[in-house]
Amino acid sequence: MIQYLTNNYEIVWQALQEHLYLALLPILFGFVISLPLGYLAVRFTWLYHPLINTFGVLYSVPSLALFVFLPVILGTKVLDPVNVVVALTVYTVALLARTVADGLRSVDPVVVQAATAMGYRRTRRLIDVELPIALPVILAGLRVATVSNISLVSVGSLIGIGGLGQLFTRGFQLFYLEPILIGIILSVLLAGIADLIIVLVQRAVTPWTRAA
Repeated sequence: MIQYLTNNYEIVWQALQEHLYLALLPILFGFVISLPLGYLAVRFTWLYHPLINTFGVLYSVPSLALFVFLPVILGTKVLDPVNVVVALTVYTVALLARTVADGLRSVDPVVVQAATAMGYRRTRRLIDVELPIALPVILAGLRVATVSNISLVSVGSLIGIGGLGQLFTRGFQLFYLEPILIGIILSVLLAGIADLIIVLVQRAVTPWTRAA
C-alpha cells in the first residue's frame, strides 16, 4: 500500500483535494441556506411541518439517482461536478433546516421574553440570544451533515466525477486492493478530522455548555 501511495502520490492528492471541495462546499452553501429556512419554520409555525416533511422526502431520494437527474434540471453535463455540489447542498439543507428549527424551538420561552423585556428587537434577539443558545443543537446537526457528505461524495465516482471514490472504482476495475484501502482510510480520516474540528469549534463558541 505504501508503494502504491508513493508511485501514485499525485493521483491520490488530486483525488483528496477534489473530495474536500465536493464535500465541504455544499456544507457551506447548505448551512447558509438552512439558517433562514429553519428560522422561518419557527417564526411561522404553520410552515414547520410542511418544510420538515418536504426535506425528509428530499433526503430519502437516492444520491446516485439525484446525481443523474440533476443535469436534466440544471442543464449541466452528467460529468459536471456542479451536479454533486447541488445534490449534496440539497441533502445538507434537508438535514440542517430541521436541526436549526429544532435548535431555535429548544430555546426557553422565558429567556426570549426576558430578552424582549430588556429591549432586544427580533433580529438582535435572534443573533445575540436565540442562536447562541441553539448552537449546540445546530452544530450537532452540522457534524452529521459533514460526515454524511464526505461519504456521499464517493458515490459520484460511479458516474465519473472525482474524489476518493475514483480510487474505489479503479481498484475494483483492476482487482487491486491497495487503492480501495487508501480511499477508505483517507475517507475515514477526513470524516474524523472534520468532526473533530466542529467539536473544537463548538467548545470554543459555547463555553457555557462545558461549565454545565
